[in-house]
Order: sequence, then C-alpha cells, then structure tokens
Amino acid sequence: MFGIKRKSAENAVIYKTEIKSIGKLAKEFLQEKMLILFGNEAPEGLKDYCFGINVTSVHDQIQTGQYVSIDKSKFKITAVGRLVQKNLADLGHITMKFDGSTKANLAGTLYLESKPIPNIGIGTQIAIEW
Repeated sequence: MFGIKRKSAENAVIYKTEIKSIGKLAKEFLQEKMLILFGNEAPEGLKDYCFGINVTSVHDQIQTGQYVSIDKSKFKITAVGRLVQKNLADLGHITMKFDGSTKANLAGTLYLESKPIPNIGIGTQIAIEW
C-alpha cells in the first residue's frame, strides 16, 4: 500500500496532555466549534479564553489522517496549520477547530472532523495518535 504507514502500538501516541484549568470564557468558544489550549505560560490577556494544559513533548510529526482523542471521543485530523507542531511543543498553544476543513487557513490551528465536542473539564485527557 502507498501512503503513510501506521506506527507501531508503542509509538501510537504522538502527544498527550490533560486539562489543568479552564478560563472563564473558554467554554464559550466550544459553541463556535473551537477549543483553545495554552500551556502554563499563557499571557494574562489570553488565560480567560483558554483551557490550560501542561506543556509536554510532541513525539512525531502531526499530520492529517491522525486522530485527536478527547477522553473517549476521537476526531480525525483534516488539516494542520504550519505552526501547530512548533506552538504545541514550545507553548502548549493551539486552537482546535471542529469544522472538517481540509485547508489550514490559520497557522496555529489544528482542523478536525465536524462532530459534537464532548464535555471538557479539569482532568480531561487529550491525545494525538495514529
């Protein structure tokens, strides 16, 4: 078969983090099909709009065809902005947009299939995986 090969089971998880805090306006963006993540160093002016996470390592290239897991819900990655990899690794900061776009119009945005977003709270697990 041609194309990208699935990683072995031990390399299946590319990135994993957990929601540590929720800005007072962060859940409003979920109604717009957007989830904004930011690591511990989020600027004061942005904290209210973000779900706070710990910055963790990204173990492989993030690309279309992979999945984002939010607890037990899975969303196929449909497009990857050119700064997603760097911003996630350096700042823990990306926007996830659940609209199924196949073109990355915003550099720091990870585009996912359009499905209902599960409830997100403190302790919610987020992973990027094959």
